[in-house]
Amino acid sequence: MTPIVVIAGRPNVGKSTLFNRLAGRRLALVDDTPGVTRDRREAEGRLGELRFRVVDTAGLDMAPAGSLADRMRRQTEAAIADADICLFVIDARAGVTAQDRQFAEIARRSGKPVLLIANKSEASAGEAGRLEAYELGLGEPMALSAAHGEGLDALYEALRPLIGAPEGESAAAEAEEEVEEQEEAPPDRPLRLAIVGRPNAGKSTLINTLIGSDRLLTGPEAGITRDAIAVDWEWQGRKVTLWDTAGMRRRARVTDKLEKLSVADALRAVRFAEVVVLLIDATQPLEKQDLQIAHMVAEEGRGLVIAVNKWDLVDEPGRLMRDIQDQVQSQLSQVAGVAIVAMSALSGRGLDRLMPAVFETFRIWNRRIPTAKLNRWLEEQVERHPPPAPGGRRIKLRYMTQANARPPSFVLFSSSAAELPESYLRYLVNGLRDAFDLWGTPIRMHLRKSRNPYAGKR
Repeated sequence: MTPIVVIAGRPNVGKSTLFNRLAGRRLALVDDTPGVTRDRREAEGRLGELRFRVVDTAGLDMAPAGSLADRMRRQTEAAIADADICLFVIDARAGVTAQDRQFAEIARRSGKPVLLIANKSEASAGEAGRLEAYELGLGEPMALSAAHGEGLDALYEALRPLIGAPEGESAAAEAEEEVEEQEEAPPDRPLRLAIVGRPNAGKSTLINTLIGSDRLLTGPEAGITRDAIAVDWEWQGRKVTLWDTAGMRRRARVTDKLEKLSVADALRAVRFAEVVVLLIDATQPLEKQDLQIAHMVAEEGRGLVIAVNKWDLVDEPGRLMRDIQDQVQSQLSQVAGVAIVAMSALSGRGLDRLMPAVFETFRIWNRRIPTAKLNRWLEEQVERHPPPAPGGRRIKLRYMTQANARPPSFVLFSSSAAELPESYLRYLVNGLRDAFDLWGTPIRMHLRKSRNPYAGKR
């Protein structure tokens, strides 16, 4: 079983920078503002041949019971309880603070092996703080600079006996066996599902209810989630990676640097996803921003499901659903027929319809249509409604094929491709949806000019 290594400490000591360093890529948001990280974030970590699950956590902070900071602290304590090893980080340049002392006691009481890291020790800048850290009673402090990658060799030596990495020939043998297993094992990749929407729509609550655990930080405050957080889950035997994302406000309202980073992280999650659930607050009217987010998902070519949250608070549900359907139909033609699910993330009402809609959207998003069927259908469409005849000469549509799935993408060959109007392309796309059940997914239609076989011949 892969060991879990959790990174803990007070705010702004460099936990996320160390997390990114061990993950080998920039996953967690990093900023000078204290308290950027609020939820637990996990990734596959590596150091030399050591392999482990690394967890970034919110900065430990004493706060009134029930406050956001208090809920963040309890999330961190839960992460420490679930871990096998704790990396307790202090800022060596700032020295040991009262908060460091308080939370060193929490780490000690956990009963887990604790490695004390004196971060920001580049060029011996934090030597005095590192020596001061002995008083925490967590063993010898390791001088490290997560930002510059200094001191990782000492961390490797400390982690090696705790993780139990194989040595010598056995390590090579295990590595070879692992490669062989990966080559022989059938692909069983989880479906990548991102949850997006405006702030305070209930995205984190939805994921917590789905997985049956308070894994993500929730509360009445808008904008709690900052990082895009991945959570592995299984629904009816099918693996799913759920991505919780920061709320997306209108671009004109986003002026704070940290919020810009959060929105950019959410957009990366959408690009990484295969299906996206757009969560809408039923107690607020469908806003332009909701539609813009849906447009963005369609432009990225992702499968889309619209979930209307807080449905149990609606007085006239039938009328509201008709209004939403009318707006979606008139303003989201790129994903005509998109599934709309009414639900309550808090009570769980209606959630039994959400995941079937997600997997049905995923199935359509992956659909491939045989070329012979496509061209028979194209002949029928042309016969029913012939292409226009600019200048008195009818445009000929010669051939059609599906170039790709995910989303369904088609190539249409014509000797006069550039002259085919947008309205006729819409006619073909709508016909494809109806004939091949391609509702609720973006469709790509590419035009190619077919070669004239008599060109250049007398």
